[in-house]
Amino acid sequence: MENSWGLLFYLKKPKDYITGPIPIYFRITVDGVEREISAKLKADPDKWSSDAQRITGKSEVTKAVNDCLDVLQAKAIQARTQLMAMSKPVTADNVRLLVQNKPLEQRMIMEVFKDHNEKMEKLIGKDFSEGTMERYDTSYRHTLSFMQDHYGISDIDIQQLGYDFISNYEHWLKTVRNCDHNTTMKYLSNFKKIVLICVKKKWLTGDPFAEYKMTKRKKKRIPLSQIELDEIAGKVFSSDRLTIVRDIFIFSCYTGLAYADVKKLKRTDIFVGIDGYHWIRCARKKTEREGSYSNIPLLPAAEDIINRYWNDPVCMQKDVALPVRCNQKMNEYLKEIGDLCCIHKKMTFHLARHTFATTVTLSNKIPIETVSRMLDHQKLSTTQEYAQVLDDKVSNDMSEIRSKYKKTKDSSETNSLPITIRRFSKLHDDFKTTVHGTL
Repeated sequence: MENSWGLLFYLKKPKDYITGPIPIYFRITVDGVEREISAKLKADPDKWSSDAQRITGKSEVTKAVNDCLDVLQAKAIQARTQLMAMSKPVTADNVRLLVQNKPLEQRMIMEVFKDHNEKMEKLIGKDFSEGTMERYDTSYRHTLSFMQDHYGISDIDIQQLGYDFISNYEHWLKTVRNCDHNTTMKYLSNFKKIVLICVKKKWLTGDPFAEYKMTKRKKKRIPLSQIELDEIAGKVFSSDRLTIVRDIFIFSCYTGLAYADVKKLKRTDIFVGIDGYHWIRCARKKTEREGSYSNIPLLPAAEDIINRYWNDPVCMQKDVALPVRCNQKMNEYLKEIGDLCCIHKKMTFHLARHTFATTVTLSNKIPIETVSRMLDHQKLSTTQEYAQVLDDKVSNDMSEIRSKYKKTKDSSETNSLPITIRRFSKLHDDFKTTVHGTL
């Protein structure tokens, strides 16, 4: 239901007005949005009452004009009631249409979705990346396919959206499209953004999916161990394609750069830092916040890989640091690499970023704040999701305190039994002495 509602009749002087009767207008205000209608009547300004919003006097003409204004006002009130009964949003536009005996405008969700994507496409490289655009295009196609499969339609009025629609969409994504839970939630969130645009434009009175919870499940991220990392790095492959993909993957494991950032990494992004060693400085493709860069010192393993491809013809021609293939091929070849190295973990390029956060940095006692800065995370909690605590790190962290407690135990070897047990032992000896003495 609307938060504010107002009706007002007033005189609106024409631009070239000098003297004589003035046109009467009817203003409808809903939630601060105003729409006006010409009453197609006029009134003498000297006889117009702004408080009563009517013409003063008792003539037949005056009575006829005021009756017409009463009818207009009643139609507006009736329109409000009608909209509520139809579960349509009470907006100034809708009330005006009904007062003027015009059909209500239909807002179709796929039309809104298409308009959103067309505007987004024009902002690629400015406000959005190509990856974001691709995600919304995929979401649009999924939504269209769902409506065709489930309802036999290609579009739907936004007023018909509700809990049943979104819950059926979730079921379709998980069963027909075989999406996992978190991927499903991403598509639903993209769709909900379009719906909320309708809410913000006051085409909808509220979020039709308010009762539907879009909660992602936390995934247990298992990075590569140092042994597995060394196994991949030292493996000799029979084909160059696997060797190149392996090298780029290892480079990411020792820098923490995501696929998109490695792919666009230029030679000019590598510089000598204040410590005299080589660093990487680049704006992350995912965020591209103004003035925000990832500054990462190059570890020896990563620097060796950069040197290995410095004179590579493909790299020289494209002015990039590494000959990165498309993400699909990279992940396809990484799976093959994992099989050849007998690693039974899901091998994807993004695994390298988790391995950097956990195995390469945190397991080597690099503070999480430093790791977060290198990964270019805005929130420390994001880094904590990447960083899994490994058993060997727990063992190393506890070794010092174990030694401390061991020394304490050694120094108290004598009389080391708990006091309750010592007391019981003394009572037992006294009992035996008494018994033997009696016998």
